[in-house]
Amino acid sequence: MAVTITCEEIAGHGDFRRLDSIDGIAVDLRYATPDNFVGRDLYSPLDCGWLHNNAAAALERVVVWLAERRPDCKVLVLDALRPQRVQEQLWLALQGTELLGYIADPVRGSIHSFGMALDLTLLDAQGRELDMGTGFDDLSERSHPALEAGMLARGELTVQQIANRQLLRDAMFQAGWVGINSEWWHFDCGDRLLVRRDYIRVI
Repeated sequence: MAVTITCEEIAGHGDFRRLDSIDGIAVDLRYATPDNFVGRDLYSPLDCGWLHNNAAAALERVVVWLAERRPDCKVLVLDALRPQRVQEQLWLALQGTELLGYIADPVRGSIHSFGMALDLTLLDAQGRELDMGTGFDDLSERSHPALEAGMLARGELTVQQIANRQLLRDAMFQAGWVGINSEWWHFDCGDRLLVRRDYIRVI
């Protein structure tokens, strides 16, 4: 049985680190606002500004890489730790729709609930989000990295939009993060099976 703790207990647990302790990033947790596909704040009064220590260290490597190669760009974290109880709310919100495939079944568990996944984008030197072709939580095929070549050929994404996505991927991949085929903004820190087996789930 996987080890679990509640979100309320996380501040006293040594395996987790606050996002605001990581230099060189900006944070806008969209599920703590109505600016998400559900259209309401799912986090308050929970404090979800956390990552597992391993993920926090991997995010710091992203910051260093960008500072060296693209000092005009900065990471904007859109989602980090997502407690199991919030994952269940998202799962319920999409029941009966064609969008359910975008949400990890709570029975299996989202890697976000272990503090080992990030949703993020990049900001330019003026603090504006780079144009990725869609916004965060755009649950359409235009968000799928696996379909970018076809989207480009049909004029549904531009060369610059794909280059911006590639910059984000390059920054994340070199630090050990793993992307997924359906969301340009989502990255896991390491292997999902191992995370589910070996890490603490936050409920």
